[in-house]
This record gives sequence, structure tokens and C-alpha cells, in this order.
Amino acid sequence: MNIIIPMAGMGKRMRPHTLTTPKPLVPIAGKPIVHRIVEDIVCTTDQKVEEIAFIISPVFGKEAENNLIEVAKKFGAIGKIFYQEQPLGTAHAILCASECLKGNTFIAFADTLFKATFEIDTNKDAIIWTQKVEDPSAFGVVKMNPDGIITEFVEKPQEFVSDLAIIGVYYFKDGENLKNELQYLVDNNIKMKGEYQITDAMANMKSKGIRFYSDQVEEWLDCGNKDATLYTLERILEIKQNTESLISKSAVIENSTIIQPCFVGENVIIKNAIIGPYVALENGAIVENAIISQSIIGKESTVKNAVLNNSLLGNHVTCQSKSEELSLGDYSFKY
Repeated sequence: MNIIIPMAGMGKRMRPHTLTTPKPLVPIAGKPIVHRIVEDIVCTTDQKVEEIAFIISPVFGKEAENNLIEVAKKFGAIGKIFYQEQPLGTAHAILCASECLKGNTFIAFADTLFKATFEIDTNKDAIIWTQKVEDPSAFGVVKMNPDGIITEFVEKPQEFVSDLAIIGVYYFKDGENLKNELQYLVDNNIKMKGEYQITDAMANMKSKGIRFYSDQVEEWLDCGNKDATLYTLERILEIKQNTESLISKSAVIENSTIIQPCFVGENVIIKNAIIGPYVALENGAIVENAIISQSIIGKESTVKNAVLNNSLLGNHVTCQSKSEELSLGDYSFKY
């Protein structure tokens, strides 16, 4: 099986953090968002993952590319980097990794974390994962018949047709077939609102007899902005606290209380502090004389004489602040 992860967006709603770190590489309890996406996908199948294609913006830089290749290696796969130079839609993004569209193919857009309690039925032609939403007008949605087969794709309906939103997670039994349909859209300039949409390709495939099935995820998590990312941290910590080692053995904890669940990374120093619940202290963070709850503190950042809640601090941040809710990018200072 191959995995395709389109992730070329600039994450503007996550600024200032995404000014220095691409959004999919923002850590959630010690692992970048994209790492957790791949981890969730691998859990859904007993097939070996051969290749993982990352579709990125050229401005991400070599360090980000190397980090992505390392993510793939951790799962025994070959990582490949492809560029989407212009934001021309979901179909165009996937087609940028055309050489990896072959055989069993799993596609997940990088702003989608999900609780993977399903197993992929590789005998099905195609599967689209959905979740019920209150306002379907902001999403692509599907209509289904009683047998669970999708009968219609509708992109951002202005009138109610379904509340099953497509979350950006797909399986295709024949990646080559998908590639041909995506290429057809581009070759014939078939766009919706100026972009090439995967829903148009899937509608064409359905008309040719490909059966699309829908499966619902138990939970769909977003990292689109600070508050959404902190809520995602909360859920990840609750889900993973019984399966992952969340407190590093190299951490130094003196005269402090950890209110679980929390993540404490490598070589973290905590002195005279109350940490938690729902806090992630990334590698090398230093916390002294502080109270921190529901926050992410980036690697090599220092928090002293502070009370923080609902805060997101980047890497190499220095913070000495009274009770506040903060969002500070890398290399910031707050006194």
C-alpha cells in the first residue's frame, strides 16, 4: 500500500507558529501532526506500507523535507517529496504525487487527525471516511443508499442533502485508475470555483461502475488554529495515555506535581511547578516556579515565574509572565 499526504497549505490560521514550522510538523505530545496521521493509517491495515508521498510547498525547506523522510523511515516506508507550487485544489494536489498512485492507495490530508478504530477492507473499490456535522455547507458531503454505497458527492451544498461530511481520508483499490481520472480533470480544465476537486474525479469514477463505500470515523480532530490544536492535544493525551510512555525517563522533576494526562519530553526540567492536566512539554523545555495547564510548550523553551492556561508556545521561547493565555511563535520573548 502507498500513502499520499497532501500538505502544501501554509497554515495561516496557525500563525505565528507556522511562520517557522509547517503546520503538519507542529508537535502534538512529542510527535508531529503528520507523524500521528501516518501512525493512525498504519494501524488500519496489515498491508506493508511501501511508499509515503508528501506533497508540500517548495518554501517548506530542506529541514522539513528531511523530517518527513524520517517519518516515513520510522514506519519502514520510502518517503518521497513532491511539490505543489500553486493551490489548485485537492485533485491537483494528489496528482502532484502521480508516480505513487498505484495499487492500494490511502490518501489523508494533513490537517485531519482521526481516531482509527476501523480496518480497511481492501476488497472494496473505494472507501471515503465521513463524520456527521451540524453545518454541511462548509464541506463536501456524500449521499448513500441503504447498502452503504455512495450515490452522490456534493461539494459544499447550500441546501441540505446530507450531514455526512468528507473528512479528507480515502482508500482506493486501484491508484492508477484514480490517477487517470485526476489527469482527465486537469487535461480538460474541469474546475469548481477555480480549483480541481477530487469529488469531480470520484463522481466520474462512480459513473463508470466504481463502487464507493462510506465509513465513519469515531472522532475527527482538527489542528487549524490554536484552540483546536490544544483540544486535539487534550484528546490525544486521553487516548494515548494507556498505550504510550508520556513521561520521559530523562526528565528532571523536582518539588513538582504532574496532573495527568501530560506529556513530558526528553531532558525536560521541571522545578517548583504544577503541570497539567493536558500539557505537553517538548524536548528540552525548562519550567520553574510556574503553573501550567492545557498548553503546549515547545522544545528548548523556558517558562519561569508564570501562570499559563490555554497557551501555545513555540520553540526556543522565553516566557516570564503572570496569569495569561498566550500564543507565541519560535524565538519569542515575553516578560
